[in-house]
Amino acid sequence: MRDSFPDLATTVTGTGPGLLLAHGATGSIEGNFAPVLPALAAAHTVVAPDYPGSGRTPVADAPLDLDELTDSVVGSAVRRGVGRFAVLGFSLGTLVAVRAAVRHPERVAALVLTAGFARPDDHLLGLLPGWRAQGPPALHPHIDLIPTLDTTGDLAEVAVPTLVVATTADSMVLPAGSRALAAGIRGARYAEIDSDHVVMVERPEEWLKPVLGFLRTLSLPGGKDGERE
Repeated sequence: MRDSFPDLATTVTGTGPGLLLAHGATGSIEGNFAPVLPALAAAHTVVAPDYPGSGRTPVADAPLDLDELTDSVVGSAVRRGVGRFAVLGFSLGTLVAVRAAVRHPERVAALVLTAGFARPDDHLLGLLPGWRAQGPPALHPHIDLIPTLDTTGDLAEVAVPTLVVATTADSMVLPAGSRALAAGIRGARYAEIDSDHVVMVERPEEWLKPVLGFLRTLSLPGGKDGERE
């Protein structure tokens, strides 16, 4: 990890099996997950880091890199005593989650991928200039990262239980991205919700139903090291 990459400001809530959150580009834990955090933490030790420039995490001094971001997100859990966990990724966070499963198979026990993609399509790339013009400079590195992303080669290497949740009314990340994830990950489960992009805010109860149902089917390790279910 380069010196210019900041430690991620991270909150830990709840008890039980570990659940690591990976939020979307230009988002934050609070902005993407606030309505569903209590339900997730009711049965899990939820580790919630903010990317550089989001929440209380300072901006990185150099362009973001997916591998470094992934390692930092995983490290935010490990440093807080949660050594093995499911990763719940949203939008950009789905690429973080997939890369985490490949780079850190000893840590990642399952994936939940919401409104995701393996590489940006022309529709998403076409939105980036507008995001950059409207968004605060602290979040420009998130936007600049997107064109560099491609995890299509990782999908066949994912070897953990996976749930993919597509947002079928998504105006930002088209549902074809989620369908490609489900097709590329062996044995992935797939669900659809009629929602725009930030489904956890727009339709939290509809999203929680398949997500919590999937997590309950898993035999995940306890949360902080030394705990047991």
